[in-house]
Amino acid sequence: MLSLPLRIGTRGSPMALSQTGVVRNRLIARHPDLAAAGAIEIVTIRTTGDQVQDRRLAEIGGKGLFTKEIEEALLAGYIDIAVHSLKDMETWLPNGLEIACVLPRDDPRDALVFNDTSNSASSLATLPKGARIGTASLRRQAQLLLRRPDLSVGPIRGNVNTRLRKLEEGEFDALVLAVCGLQRLEKLDLATEILSPEIMLPAVGQGVLAIEYRAGDDAVRGVLQPIHDPGTALCAGAERAMLAALDGSCRTPIAGFAELDGDRLAIDGLVLKPDGSEAVRGRREGDMHDAAALGTELGHELRRLAAPDLGLGNPANTAG
Repeated sequence: MLSLPLRIGTRGSPMALSQTGVVRNRLIARHPDLAAAGAIEIVTIRTTGDQVQDRRLAEIGGKGLFTKEIEEALLAGYIDIAVHSLKDMETWLPNGLEIACVLPRDDPRDALVFNDTSNSASSLATLPKGARIGTASLRRQAQLLLRRPDLSVGPIRGNVNTRLRKLEEGEFDALVLAVCGLQRLEKLDLATEILSPEIMLPAVGQGVLAIEYRAGDDAVRGVLQPIHDPGTALCAGAERAMLAALDGSCRTPIAGFAELDGDRLAIDGLVLKPDGSEAVRGRREGDMHDAAALGTELGHELRRLAAPDLGLGNPANTAG
């Protein structure tokens, strides 16, 4: 039997709290008894990734810095489940923890948000030469420079509201932000151009909310199963299998995106140099029940095709 209150661990950013609210509401919709006062407790945890804002994640240890403290609290029993953006999670989870469920995927694409006072461009193609683009992601940086090597791409950290303030203050001419993040904060109207996966292949797991729990906690897993989306799990599993097979370092820009069409699954993968000067792209298609195998095959193919200096072969902790 589930012990109440159900304690949900999350980062304290507006985005993270919005995401946790989505999970909370879905749980209540399927389990009305959780609507009672005090039945669900939201526990905010400040992570290293939140505290260090002046450097790229790759320079301070990778994307796991957004999950480490939360996972420690989960292992210690201070919380019962943790809500993460799947793209922020390490390829291999700590012993004793598992992903119990994923919600239906939100829009996985990226968007360009322009500073209207600094240029009159309406798309990536029409940005002026030397335009300053802000992103915290090596993946986004590399894909921007692959198509527009004349742009000046620089790092920007902080939550979405902080980044938008820096854009408004003129530090950048444009930002690249996740569409799903803008949607969750009700700011999608700020997007100037939504980039197709052909132009900007998403990060592995982008748009997916994952709920982590202590392996073997059957009561918690049972509560979560009604909000689990099997189709999203198949796509995410293929993407994460590709990532594991690539075995890239946190300084290797890697992108991956899988989609279902009936009972068929297709996955695209991309490995780049941070400066966009080299890129290797591949695709696999097959039966959806072979999702993980398709991802693994694609990862191995990309490894074979990639130049030695693309940074593959280290512990997987790839930048999104």
